[in-house]
Amino acid sequence: MCNATRDIMDCMFEAVLDASQDPDDIPQTTEPLWLMGKKYNTTEELNTIRQDIVSKLWFTYRRDFVPIGGSDGRTSDKGWGCMLRCGQMVLGQALVNLHLGRDWLWAPNVRDSIYLNIIKKFEDSRKAPFSIHQIASMGVSEGKEIGQWFGPNTVAQVLKKLAKFDEGNPIAIHVALDNVVIISEIKELCLNPSPTDFSNKTAWKPLLLIVPLRLGLSEMNSIYVDGFKKCLHFKQSLGVIGGRPNSALYFIGYVGNEVLYLDPHTTQKAGSVGNKDTIEEKEIDSSYHCRYASRMNILNMDPSVAVCFFCKTESDFNDLCQKIKDEIVKSQKQPLFEIVYEKPREYQATSEDLSLSGISDHSDNEEFEIL
Repeated sequence: MCNATRDIMDCMFEAVLDASQDPDDIPQTTEPLWLMGKKYNTTEELNTIRQDIVSKLWFTYRRDFVPIGGSDGRTSDKGWGCMLRCGQMVLGQALVNLHLGRDWLWAPNVRDSIYLNIIKKFEDSRKAPFSIHQIASMGVSEGKEIGQWFGPNTVAQVLKKLAKFDEGNPIAIHVALDNVVIISEIKELCLNPSPTDFSNKTAWKPLLLIVPLRLGLSEMNSIYVDGFKKCLHFKQSLGVIGGRPNSALYFIGYVGNEVLYLDPHTTQKAGSVGNKDTIEEKEIDSSYHCRYASRMNILNMDPSVAVCFFCKTESDFNDLCQKIKDEIVKSQKQPLFEIVYEKPREYQATSEDLSLSGISDHSDNEEFEIL
Protein backbone atom coordinates (compact mmCIF):
# COMPACT_ATOMS: atom_id res chain seq x y z
CA MET A 1 0.00 0.00 0.00
CA CYS A 2 1.25 3.48 -0.84
CA ASN A 3 2.08 5.86 1.99
CA ALA A 4 0.24 9.16 2.02
CA THR A 5 3.49 11.01 1.59
CA ARG A 6 4.52 9.09 -1.50
CA ASP A 7 4.07 10.82 -4.81
CA ILE A 8 0.74 9.94 -6.42
CA MET A 9 2.38 9.18 -9.75
CA ASP A 10 4.70 6.64 -8.14
CA CYS A 11 1.70 4.94 -6.57
CA MET A 12 -0.02 4.57 -9.92
CA PHE A 13 3.06 3.17 -11.60
CA GLU A 14 3.60 0.79 -8.71
CA ALA A 15 0.13 -0.60 -9.30
CA VAL A 16 0.84 -1.03 -13.02
CA LEU A 17 4.34 -2.44 -12.75
CA ASP A 18 3.75 -4.64 -9.66
CA ALA A 19 7.37 -5.24 -8.67
CA SER A 20 6.31 -8.28 -6.61
CA GLN A 21 6.29 -10.29 -9.84
CA ASP A 22 10.06 -9.74 -10.07
CA PRO A 23 10.22 -10.01 -13.89
CA ASP A 24 13.50 -10.66 -15.65
CA ASP A 25 13.05 -7.72 -18.00
CA ILE A 26 16.04 -5.54 -17.06
CA PRO A 27 19.37 -7.16 -16.15
CA GLN A 28 21.27 -5.81 -13.15
CA THR A 29 24.56 -4.76 -14.68
CA THR A 30 27.17 -2.01 -14.58
CA GLU A 31 26.68 -1.42 -18.30
CA PRO A 32 24.39 1.48 -19.22
CA LEU A 33 20.95 0.88 -20.69
CA TRP A 34 19.97 3.05 -23.65
CA LEU A 35 16.31 3.65 -24.44
CA MET A 36 15.49 5.89 -27.40
CA GLY A 37 18.28 8.35 -26.71
CA LYS A 38 18.15 8.16 -22.92
CA LYS A 39 20.93 6.63 -20.84
CA TYR A 40 20.01 4.77 -17.65
CA ASN A 41 21.72 3.01 -14.77
CA THR A 42 19.93 -0.33 -14.34
CA THR A 43 20.81 -0.75 -10.66
CA GLU A 44 19.74 2.74 -9.60
CA GLU A 45 16.96 3.63 -12.05
CA LEU A 46 15.03 0.40 -12.50
CA ASN A 47 11.60 1.86 -11.77
CA THR A 48 12.32 4.90 -13.94
CA ILE A 49 13.27 2.60 -16.82
CA ARG A 50 10.05 0.66 -16.42
CA GLN A 51 8.03 3.87 -16.29
CA ASP A 52 9.63 4.93 -19.57
CA ILE A 53 8.90 1.54 -21.18
CA VAL A 54 5.26 1.34 -20.05
CA SER A 55 4.71 4.85 -21.41
CA LYS A 56 5.55 3.76 -24.95
CA LEU A 57 2.57 2.95 -27.17
CA TRP A 58 2.19 -0.81 -27.61
CA PHE A 59 0.15 -1.94 -30.59
CA THR A 60 -0.63 -5.65 -30.81
CA TYR A 61 -2.81 -8.07 -32.70
CA ARG A 62 -6.52 -7.40 -32.19
CA ARG A 63 -9.64 -9.48 -32.77
CA ASP A 64 -13.32 -8.82 -33.38
CA PHE A 65 -12.87 -5.59 -35.30
CA VAL A 66 -14.88 -4.45 -38.33
CA PRO A 67 -13.87 -6.70 -41.28
CA ILE A 68 -10.99 -5.49 -43.43
CA GLY A 69 -11.84 -5.76 -47.12
CA GLY A 70 -15.63 -5.97 -46.89
CA SER A 71 -18.15 -8.11 -45.03
CA ASP A 72 -16.19 -11.28 -45.78
CA GLY A 73 -12.88 -9.73 -44.81
CA ARG A 74 -10.59 -10.38 -41.87
CA THR A 75 -11.73 -9.51 -38.35
CA SER A 76 -8.32 -10.14 -36.75
CA ASP A 77 -4.73 -9.53 -37.79
CA LYS A 78 -3.35 -12.44 -35.76
CA GLY A 79 -0.73 -14.26 -37.76
CA TRP A 80 -0.02 -11.53 -40.30
CA GLY A 81 -0.18 -8.03 -38.81
CA CYS A 82 2.90 -7.85 -36.59
CA MET A 83 4.95 -5.59 -38.89
CA LEU A 84 1.94 -3.36 -39.44
CA ARG A 85 1.64 -3.00 -35.67
CA CYS A 86 5.35 -2.15 -35.39
CA GLY A 87 4.81 0.60 -37.94
CA GLN A 88 1.95 1.93 -35.83
CA MET A 89 4.22 1.98 -32.77
CA VAL A 90 6.85 4.09 -34.52
CA LEU A 91 4.39 6.64 -35.87
CA GLY A 92 2.46 6.69 -32.59
CA GLN A 93 5.63 7.44 -30.66
CA ALA A 94 6.50 10.22 -33.11
CA LEU A 95 3.12 11.83 -32.39
CA VAL A 96 3.65 11.46 -28.64
CA ASN A 97 7.07 13.08 -28.89
CA LEU A 98 5.63 15.91 -30.98
CA HIS A 99 2.55 16.73 -28.91
CA LEU A 100 3.48 15.55 -25.41
CA GLY A 101 7.29 15.38 -25.41
CA ARG A 102 9.87 12.60 -25.08
CA ASP A 103 9.68 12.78 -21.27
CA TRP A 104 5.91 12.31 -21.12
CA LEU A 105 4.80 9.43 -18.86
CA TRP A 106 1.59 7.44 -19.02
CA ALA A 107 -0.43 6.44 -15.97
CA PRO A 108 -3.67 4.42 -15.67
CA ASN A 109 -5.72 7.51 -14.83
CA VAL A 110 -4.39 9.71 -17.65
CA ARG A 111 -7.28 11.32 -19.53
CA ASP A 112 -5.35 13.96 -21.45
CA SER A 113 -7.36 14.72 -24.60
CA ILE A 114 -4.19 15.09 -26.69
CA TYR A 115 -3.03 11.62 -25.67
CA LEU A 116 -6.46 10.05 -26.26
CA ASN A 117 -6.69 11.64 -29.71
CA ILE A 118 -3.34 10.10 -30.63
CA ILE A 119 -4.59 6.65 -29.62
CA LYS A 120 -7.79 7.13 -31.62
CA LYS A 121 -5.74 7.64 -34.81
CA PHE A 122 -4.66 3.98 -34.55
CA GLU A 123 -7.83 2.28 -33.34
CA ASP A 124 -9.12 -0.70 -35.32
CA SER A 125 -11.65 1.25 -37.34
CA ARG A 126 -12.03 2.12 -40.99
CA LYS A 127 -12.24 5.81 -40.02
CA ALA A 128 -8.99 5.96 -38.06
CA PRO A 129 -6.26 7.35 -40.39
CA PHE A 130 -3.57 4.90 -39.27
CA SER A 131 -5.68 1.88 -38.36
CA ILE A 132 -4.83 -1.68 -39.32
CA HIS A 133 -7.60 -1.29 -41.92
CA GLN A 134 -5.93 1.68 -43.58
CA ILE A 135 -2.42 0.19 -43.47
CA ALA A 136 -3.50 -3.19 -44.84
CA SER A 137 -5.60 -1.60 -47.60
CA MET A 138 -2.83 0.81 -48.61
CA GLY A 139 -0.43 -2.13 -48.69
CA VAL A 140 -2.18 -3.32 -51.83
CA SER A 141 -0.54 -0.41 -53.66
CA GLU A 142 2.81 -1.84 -52.55
CA GLY A 143 1.97 -5.28 -53.90
CA LYS A 144 0.84 -6.77 -50.58
CA GLU A 145 -2.56 -8.40 -50.44
CA ILE A 146 -4.61 -7.99 -47.27
CA GLY A 147 -3.39 -10.62 -44.85
CA GLN A 148 0.07 -10.84 -46.41
CA TRP A 149 3.14 -10.05 -44.31
CA PHE A 150 5.04 -6.77 -44.71
CA GLY A 151 8.75 -6.08 -44.48
CA PRO A 152 10.23 -2.97 -42.78
CA ASN A 153 10.48 -0.99 -46.03
CA THR A 154 6.95 -1.86 -47.09
CA VAL A 155 5.39 -0.62 -43.87
CA ALA A 156 7.53 2.54 -44.09
CA GLN A 157 6.30 3.24 -47.63
CA VAL A 158 2.68 2.65 -46.60
CA LEU A 159 2.93 5.01 -43.61
CA LYS A 160 4.45 7.64 -45.88
CA LYS A 161 1.47 7.42 -48.23
CA LEU A 162 -1.12 7.42 -45.44
CA ALA A 163 0.45 10.50 -43.85
CA LYS A 164 -0.20 12.45 -47.04
CA PHE A 165 -3.87 11.51 -47.02
CA ASP A 166 -4.44 12.55 -43.40
CA GLU A 167 -5.13 16.28 -43.60
CA GLY A 168 -4.65 16.72 -39.87
CA ASN A 169 -1.29 14.96 -39.83
CA PRO A 170 1.50 17.40 -38.85
CA ILE A 171 4.40 15.01 -39.56
CA ALA A 172 6.36 14.57 -42.79
CA ILE A 173 7.61 11.04 -43.38
CA HIS A 174 10.75 10.43 -45.43
CA VAL A 175 12.00 6.95 -46.33
CA ALA A 176 15.70 6.96 -47.20
CA LEU A 177 16.34 4.35 -49.88
CA ASP A 178 19.53 2.54 -50.91
CA ASN A 179 21.25 3.18 -47.55
CA VAL A 180 21.59 6.89 -48.29
CA VAL A 181 20.08 9.84 -46.42
CA ILE A 182 19.88 12.80 -48.82
CA ILE A 183 19.73 16.04 -46.86
CA SER A 184 18.44 18.26 -49.68
CA GLU A 185 15.42 16.00 -50.25
CA ILE A 186 14.48 16.18 -46.60
CA LYS A 187 14.97 19.95 -46.44
CA GLU A 188 12.70 20.37 -49.46
CA LEU A 189 10.07 18.14 -47.82
CA CYS A 190 10.12 19.82 -44.41
CA LEU A 191 10.77 23.45 -45.28
CA ASN A 192 7.83 24.02 -47.61
CA PRO A 193 6.17 27.15 -46.20
CA SER A 194 2.47 27.22 -45.47
CA PRO A 195 0.58 28.86 -48.38
CA THR A 196 -1.33 30.96 -45.86
CA ASP A 197 1.69 32.07 -43.83
CA PHE A 198 3.85 34.25 -46.06
CA SER A 199 5.79 35.66 -43.11
CA ASN A 200 7.20 32.29 -42.12
CA LYS A 201 9.10 31.01 -45.13
CA THR A 202 11.23 28.55 -43.21
CA ALA A 203 8.62 26.81 -41.07
CA TRP A 204 9.82 23.28 -40.34
CA LYS A 205 7.41 20.37 -40.65
CA PRO A 206 8.31 17.75 -38.01
CA LEU A 207 10.13 14.82 -39.59
CA LEU A 208 9.85 11.07 -39.15
CA LEU A 209 12.93 9.67 -40.90
CA ILE A 210 12.94 5.95 -41.66
CA VAL A 211 16.07 4.27 -43.04
CA PRO A 212 15.49 0.67 -44.25
CA LEU A 213 18.67 -1.41 -44.07
CA ARG A 214 19.91 -4.93 -44.52
CA LEU A 215 22.65 -5.69 -41.99
CA GLY A 216 23.72 -9.07 -43.26
CA LEU A 217 22.55 -11.78 -45.64
CA SER A 218 20.63 -14.35 -43.62
CA GLU A 219 21.72 -13.22 -40.17
CA MET A 220 22.92 -10.07 -38.42
CA ASN A 221 26.55 -9.28 -39.27
CA SER A 222 28.51 -8.37 -36.13
CA ILE A 223 30.35 -5.61 -38.00
CA TYR A 224 27.17 -3.51 -37.82
CA VAL A 225 26.47 -3.95 -34.11
CA ASP A 226 28.32 -0.88 -32.86
CA GLY A 227 26.70 1.39 -35.44
CA PHE A 228 23.29 -0.07 -34.66
CA LYS A 229 23.76 0.73 -30.98
CA LYS A 230 24.91 4.28 -31.76
CA CYS A 231 21.58 4.99 -33.48
CA LEU A 232 19.81 4.30 -30.18
CA HIS A 233 22.06 6.85 -28.42
CA PHE A 234 20.79 9.79 -30.46
CA LYS A 235 18.12 11.93 -28.78
CA GLN A 236 16.22 11.77 -32.08
CA SER A 237 15.95 7.96 -31.88
CA LEU A 238 12.52 6.39 -32.37
CA GLY A 239 13.85 2.87 -32.15
CA VAL A 240 14.09 0.27 -34.89
CA ILE A 241 11.49 -1.68 -36.83
CA GLY A 242 12.76 -5.22 -37.29
CA GLY A 243 12.40 -8.62 -35.74
CA ARG A 244 13.75 -12.09 -35.56
CA PRO A 245 13.14 -14.71 -38.25
CA ASN A 246 9.39 -15.06 -38.90
CA SER A 247 8.21 -12.36 -36.48
CA ALA A 248 8.36 -8.57 -36.42
CA LEU A 249 9.37 -6.66 -33.28
CA TYR A 250 9.84 -3.03 -32.28
CA PHE A 251 13.30 -2.48 -30.81
CA ILE A 252 13.42 0.46 -28.39
CA GLY A 253 16.83 0.16 -26.70
CA TYR A 254 19.67 -2.06 -25.62
CA VAL A 255 21.83 -3.03 -22.68
CA GLY A 256 25.13 -4.82 -23.22
CA ASN A 257 24.67 -7.12 -26.21
CA GLU A 258 20.93 -7.47 -25.74
CA VAL A 259 18.25 -5.40 -27.45
CA LEU A 260 15.03 -4.41 -25.69
CA TYR A 261 11.83 -4.70 -27.65
CA LEU A 262 8.05 -4.48 -27.59
CA ASP A 263 6.39 -7.61 -28.97
CA PRO A 264 3.11 -7.24 -30.90
CA HIS A 265 2.35 -10.98 -30.74
CA THR A 266 -0.42 -10.74 -28.17
CA THR A 267 -4.03 -10.86 -29.34
CA GLN A 268 -6.33 -8.44 -27.56
CA LYS A 269 -9.95 -7.46 -28.07
CA ALA A 270 -10.56 -4.45 -30.27
CA GLY A 271 -12.27 -1.44 -28.75
CA SER A 272 -12.16 2.31 -28.28
CA VAL A 273 -10.64 4.41 -25.52
CA GLY A 274 -13.39 6.99 -25.95
CA ASN A 275 -12.92 9.53 -23.19
CA LYS A 276 -12.00 6.84 -20.64
CA ASP A 277 -15.36 7.26 -18.93
CA THR A 278 -16.10 3.57 -18.48
CA ILE A 279 -14.23 0.60 -17.05
CA GLU A 280 -14.07 -0.96 -20.53
CA GLU A 281 -12.54 2.19 -22.03
CA LYS A 282 -9.95 2.31 -19.25
CA GLU A 283 -9.08 -1.33 -19.89
CA ILE A 284 -8.69 -0.66 -23.59
CA ASP A 285 -6.34 2.22 -22.79
CA SER A 286 -4.22 0.00 -20.53
CA SER A 287 -4.02 -2.55 -23.34
CA TYR A 288 -1.95 -0.03 -25.33
CA HIS A 289 0.87 -0.16 -22.76
CA CYS A 290 3.21 -3.07 -22.09
CA ARG A 291 4.42 -3.35 -18.49
CA TYR A 292 7.76 -4.98 -19.32
CA ALA A 293 10.01 -5.01 -22.37
CA SER A 294 11.46 -8.26 -23.68
CA ARG A 295 15.10 -8.74 -24.62
CA MET A 296 17.24 -10.88 -26.91
CA ASN A 297 20.80 -11.07 -28.17
CA ILE A 298 21.40 -8.49 -30.87
CA LEU A 299 22.95 -11.11 -33.18
CA ASN A 300 19.67 -13.06 -33.17
CA MET A 301 17.88 -10.21 -34.93
CA ASP A 302 16.76 -10.59 -38.51
CA PRO A 303 19.17 -8.47 -40.61
CA SER A 304 16.32 -6.62 -42.36
CA VAL A 305 15.55 -3.54 -40.24
CA ALA A 306 14.52 0.10 -40.48
CA VAL A 307 16.10 2.60 -38.09
CA CYS A 308 13.81 5.50 -37.19
CA PHE A 309 14.40 9.07 -36.05
CA PHE A 310 12.15 12.00 -35.15
CA CYS A 311 13.21 15.60 -35.65
CA LYS A 312 10.72 18.09 -34.24
CA THR A 313 12.74 21.09 -35.39
CA GLU A 314 15.24 21.91 -38.11
CA SER A 315 17.85 22.23 -35.37
CA ASP A 316 17.08 18.64 -34.33
CA PHE A 317 17.60 17.51 -37.92
CA ASN A 318 20.88 19.40 -38.33
CA ASP A 319 22.11 17.89 -35.07
CA LEU A 320 21.12 14.40 -36.24
CA CYS A 321 22.97 14.87 -39.54
CA GLN A 322 26.14 15.84 -37.69
CA LYS A 323 25.86 12.87 -35.35
CA ILE A 324 25.35 10.50 -38.27
CA LYS A 325 28.44 11.90 -39.98
CA ASP A 326 30.59 11.72 -36.84
CA GLU A 327 29.38 8.51 -35.19
CA ILE A 328 27.98 6.40 -38.04
CA VAL A 329 29.89 7.35 -41.19
CA LYS A 330 33.34 8.47 -40.04
CA SER A 331 33.87 6.29 -36.97
CA GLN A 332 32.55 2.95 -38.28
CA LYS A 333 34.62 0.53 -40.36
CA GLN A 334 31.45 -0.46 -42.20
CA PRO A 335 28.83 2.33 -41.82
CA LEU A 336 25.18 1.33 -41.58
CA PHE A 337 24.30 3.97 -44.15
CA GLU A 338 25.62 7.13 -45.80
CA ILE A 339 24.51 10.75 -45.58
CA VAL A 340 25.01 13.25 -48.44
CA TYR A 341 23.64 16.68 -49.24
CA GLU A 342 22.62 16.10 -52.86
CA LYS A 343 21.45 12.95 -54.62
CA PRO A 344 24.42 11.30 -56.39
CA ARG A 345 24.27 11.62 -60.18
CA GLU A 346 24.11 7.88 -60.73
CA TYR A 347 20.76 7.76 -58.91
CA GLN A 348 18.44 8.48 -61.83
CA ALA A 349 15.31 6.84 -60.48
CA THR A 350 13.05 8.60 -58.03
CA SER A 351 12.16 7.18 -54.65
CA GLU A 352 8.73 6.26 -56.00
CA ASP A 353 10.26 4.39 -58.94
CA LEU A 354 12.55 2.44 -56.63
CA SER A 355 9.71 1.57 -54.31
CA LEU A 356 7.44 0.32 -57.07
CA SER A 357 10.18 -1.67 -58.75
CA GLY A 358 11.11 -3.35 -55.46
CA ILE A 359 14.79 -2.43 -55.81
CA SER A 360 15.10 -1.38 -52.19
CA ASP A 361 12.37 -3.48 -50.59
CA HIS A 362 14.40 -6.65 -49.85
CA SER A 363 11.01 -8.31 -50.27
CA ASP A 364 12.46 -11.69 -51.20
CA ASN A 365 14.14 -11.91 -47.82
CA GLU A 366 11.61 -10.28 -45.50
CA GLU A 367 9.93 -13.47 -44.30
CA PHE A 368 8.07 -11.94 -41.40
CA GLU A 369 5.04 -13.49 -39.80
CA ILE A 370 4.61 -16.78 -41.62
CA LEU A 371 3.11 -18.71 -38.73
